[in-house]
Amino acid sequence: MTENPLGYEKISKLLKDFAIPSIMASLVGSIYNIVDQIFIGQGVGYLGNAATNVAYPFSTICLAIALLVGIGSASRVSLCLGRKDPKAAAKAAGNGIVLMGIFGIIYLLVGETFLSLLLKAFGATTDVFPYAKQYASITLIGMPFLIVTNGMSNLIRADGKPKYSMVCMVVGAIINTILDPIFIFACDLGIAGAAWATVIGQIFSFILALRYLWRFQTIHFEKESFLLDIKESMKICSMGISSSSNQIAVTVIQIIQYNSLTYYGALTKYGTDIPLAACGIVMKTNAIILAIVVGISQGTQPIIGFNYGARQYHRVREAYLLAVKWNLVVSTIAFIAFQFFPQSIISLFGDGDELYFEFAVLFMRTYLFMVLVNGVQLLSSSFFTAIGKSLKGALLALTRQTFVLIPLTLLLPLRFGIMGVLLAGPVADFSAFMLSVVLVGIELKKRRKKQWILRKFLQRLTTQY
Repeated sequence: MTENPLGYEKISKLLKDFAIPSIMASLVGSIYNIVDQIFIGQGVGYLGNAATNVAYPFSTICLAIALLVGIGSASRVSLCLGRKDPKAAAKAAGNGIVLMGIFGIIYLLVGETFLSLLLKAFGATTDVFPYAKQYASITLIGMPFLIVTNGMSNLIRADGKPKYSMVCMVVGAIINTILDPIFIFACDLGIAGAAWATVIGQIFSFILALRYLWRFQTIHFEKESFLLDIKESMKICSMGISSSSNQIAVTVIQIIQYNSLTYYGALTKYGTDIPLAACGIVMKTNAIILAIVVGISQGTQPIIGFNYGARQYHRVREAYLLAVKWNLVVSTIAFIAFQFFPQSIISLFGDGDELYFEFAVLFMRTYLFMVLVNGVQLLSSSFFTAIGKSLKGALLALTRQTFVLIPLTLLLPLRFGIMGVLLAGPVADFSAFMLSVVLVGIELKKRRKKQWILRKFLQRLTTQY
């Protein structure tokens, strides 16, 4: 067996080769929603934007499932390959693919069955509900395809083919972008047209991802690889739980935010629909930055996982720190854009009255004030997942959303009204950043000491013999 380049290639080159395609692939998930948002805003208006925002938790839950199985199985594969156990890697990949299909079908059935109930729980107002129901009932059809595609993308990257993973996602995004104006304006389908464009794009991405089953290079499947093993499935889910739990927490906070904004918005001059529409636009704009960070972390994952499995801890440290540097560059650019050009960004999503732009600008500047550091938590959570320490990864993933942001979103408005919802974001971002620095710092220091002891032992052994 030839030596895997993950173990010896220059870290900066590996990160460029793996992270850039991963960033492009990750951006596609955000592009799907952003493109819909822009065209719907132009064709339907801000009520249409509000409807897609209300339906957005369906997409975040879908992504949570994909991350649970995709990141979990890919992390298992990377660690097994680093330990030179290709059979175990094939079993992890095969079980992961089976789980993707099972979870996708279950999710579709549950979503369609409880659609109206869920949309109301997500914060749909009377005016927004009809649009949201029409949009969500169609996009749910594409969710099983999206789960498999996103999950397979992680396995494809673990196999050393990040560019193919990128192509799978980009093709779907291009098809969605082309079909959106055709269905919305030319065919006069309105919000339903945007939904069908998304589903068709997802199906094409799914087909390309599934074709890779016969192209794996480091993994050689057998029939037994696809036999569902409960023990292996639990291992996969335990390694993907940190990334998934973060996404679930994102969904919960979205629901709480939407309901808080409509409640406290009704007590202000902005009303209920303006805060709801503005929140969705700000969140989806920020999702572009988060997609880049996620792409960096996903590109880093196989590098860290393989080298940790091979006990090359100095390369693990180098990969993590370089990923953080990349994130800081992106976050700095984002901070400048959000603080100095918010109205220009918001205007891309359609027109609105003076009150709409006033609140949207205030929301963007306040809620995203700590964007400079909020990517460190995501990178650190992924770092612990890659080295097999899923509990620490889950702790970091849940800190911002569950332990800080949710309580603050509920408590701060009691004192500051709707402004309290906005202030909760930067406080949570800074808290998660500080915890990430502490936990990762301890881990890297521990591994550096272990590497030093091992090196000294080998030196003594060499001297004696």
